[in-house]
Amino acid sequence: MTGILEPVRSRLIETLAGRSDEVPRWVLALEDGDDAGFFSAGSAPWVVHGGMPTLVAGVRALLLQALHPGALAGVRDFSRFREDPLGRLAGTIQWIHTVTFGSTGQALASSQMVRAMHKRVTGTFVDGHGVTRPYAANDPELAAWVHVAFADAFLTAHEHWGSPIPGGADEYVAQWATAGELMGVERPPRSAEELRAQIDGYTDAGELRGGPEVEEIVRFIRRPPLRRMLRPSYRVVFRAAVSTLEPRHRAMLGFRATPFDRAFPVHTATSAVLKGAGVLLGPQTQAELAARRRLARLAAA
Repeated sequence: MTGILEPVRSRLIETLAGRSDEVPRWVLALEDGDDAGFFSAGSAPWVVHGGMPTLVAGVRALLLQALHPGALAGVRDFSRFREDPLGRLAGTIQWIHTVTFGSTGQALASSQMVRAMHKRVTGTFVDGHGVTRPYAANDPELAAWVHVAFADAFLTAHEHWGSPIPGGADEYVAQWATAGELMGVERPPRSAEELRAQIDGYTDAGELRGGPEVEEIVRFIRRPPLRRMLRPSYRVVFRAAVSTLEPRHRAMLGFRATPFDRAFPVHTATSAVLKGAGVLLGPQTQAELAARRRLARLAAA
């Protein structure tokens, strides 16, 4: 059975990590840090970011973030998502796992590197009220939207398909606020209620919008250039991500419910896909395993 599944496993690892022939060096480096990091073993961020529901969460975060025209302008103007979408995905995973599982110094360095790369991401965009405004990826306002969209996506996906979160949803949001602060967010939410209230605030104020540019990104996210063997599972993951969005956000993204959508057993199908991914990838990420080796070394010193 292992031999039959190995090609699928390799393609899945390649999609998530950028290559399948070896563990990335940045992952192995997580073993070498000199302290426990911002989050302890078994903490809410460890559980949420180490689980298979992250496959759904990543898609959901991209969809939700695209509704802010400032965030979308940065992606369209500067990102190489068309030429190297998997490279961009691998870079995002590197930051998430380094901040979650790395030492304090590694988390700080990774965040500083991302912010340095963002310094060039500036331009103008037309906001939800039709006003042309400047944007910069490191602006606290834009960083705040990216943070809340990310946190909401990962929390929601885990609540649907993950194991119990230590301390509950509020604990995850409160702890992951540290990551927001590392990226320049001035007042990251500290509870699930505050998280959802901030997202509602953007929506109610008309800061989010759909339109042709959003629909272009949605088409790409719906059909990324994946290996053929991964496409059926990805279609399930995509439907799962869409199903967890608020109705008004789905409408902005151009999704309309059909009889097939209502009949499709999305929760059951997604559970099966995520269970299969867990069999292929193992119960713990390579980043978590490296972090546990670091913690064991520190405990033995």
